[in-house]
Amino acid sequence: MHLELLVEEPSAEAALSELLPKIVGVQVTWAIHVHQGKRDLLTKLPNRLRAYARWLPRDWAIVVLVDEDREDCLELKGLLQHSAEGAGLSTTARPGPGHSIQVVNRIAVEELEAWFFGDVEALRNAYPGVPATLAGKSKYRDPDAITGGTWEALERVLQRAGYFRGGLAKIEAARCIARVMEPSRNRSRSFCCFRDALAALPSSQSPSRPSDKGNGQ
Repeated sequence: MHLELLVEEPSAEAALSELLPKIVGVQVTWAIHVHQGKRDLLTKLPNRLRAYARWLPRDWAIVVLVDEDREDCLELKGLLQHSAEGAGLSTTARPGPGHSIQVVNRIAVEELEAWFFGDVEALRNAYPGVPATLAGKSKYRDPDAITGGTWEALERVLQRAGYFRGGLAKIEAARCIARVMEPSRNRSRSFCCFRDALAALPSSQSPSRPSDKGNGQ
């Protein structure tokens, strides 16, 4: 099977490049397509999905990942679903014949960095100065409920621990933390939804022309 992932920004690409082999294994190939922010992705999504629909092999799936960014989650999910349906593609919400899934829509609540707070052990392995008590603090017990921006919260936590004094390097942090994350222990509900949806995809739905894309290439 092959996955085409559409993401907002380079930090998502950095994190997923480390996480995907842990979630889908080495038999699944994938390519990540980075956009210039959420609005750029959402604006281009309908046309891009219609283009995919014209040639998408049966053993390929498209994964769309966007941040919630304090928007109405149901409205955002509806927008993603509408784009897929408009292209005539099946989704996890509305599978096609034989329960086939061509598009997986997932939302990071409220931002990708919540997933890093979902695995504090990985956060501390990447940045040992982060206190062991972090996971027990009320503000961080539910990663998806962190308010005021999760990337800003991550920046504050890391700066207090002595890192990124000049400002959070989002790509570097995403790569370093994701590299040591363990998907099975993550406490972020939105991450678990993403992980479980990808893990549930069949490794091969039917014979098709071989992919010329390798993992991350």
